Amino acid sequence: MNPAVLSAAFQSLFPAGVVAAELRGPGDISMLPPAEAACLGRAVQKRVQEFAAGRLCARRALAEFGIADFVLRVRGDRQPAWPESMVGSITHTAGLCAAVAASQLRFAGLGVDSEVIGDVKPDIWPKICVPRETLWLAALPAAEQAAAATLIFAAKEAFYKSQYPCSGEFLSFQDVAIEVPEWGETRATFTVHAMRELRSGESAAFPVSGRYRLHEEYVSAGVALPALSRPFRRETP
Repeated sequence: MNPAVLSAAFQSLFPAGVVAAELRGPGDISMLPPAEAACLGRAVQKRVQEFAAGRLCARRALAEFGIADFVLRVRGDRQPAWPESMVGSITHTAGLCAAVAASQLRFAGLGVDSEVIGDVKPDIWPKICVPRETLWLAALPAAEQAAAATLIFAAKEAFYKSQYPCSGEFLSFQDVAIEVPEWGETRATFTVHAMRELRSGESAAFPVSGRYRLHEEYVSAGVALPALSRPFRRETP
């Protein structure tokens, strides 16, 4: 029996129509189809367990759409090969894995990411933050900065995952900026602003909204792009 369970907590990061599943602890590779497990090659044990956990979560979410026994292979760009009718996203960090899935008729892309608060160390903040984010972090009380920096990282990762199916474009951390108007709440929204022209097939225009939550030792973030036939565009200054 699949140990992954439907997750109302992760679903709360997304609009209606998105299904989420989560799994605490490592995944069991023996529960995956051989063709799926073969995608790992000679991966180390930690990677094997994370991969298995992610696939089990994805399988649990897809089951809600009547999709069973689908082999979620790895594409040439290392992204999961979701069923043609679906979009989805997977995240895994220490002790926690989650996956989200939805119909491609409703969403152009989904992105979910969870990070352990404090794992985003101060020495890498200049690499992941644009100047306005650095100023925001510096203005916060010292006790809040680690969680805020982790949120910036998770929010960018969630956005990058959501836009990739539309654009096929790999982004750097300097390509977008995160704004958190309701900082201080354990559950709230964030806004993604483009720092340059970004290409896309079908997605929402900027600014893009996402949701986050602070829970246990984690920050989790989610972004859903609606299935609209208009490209990403830079915001008017």
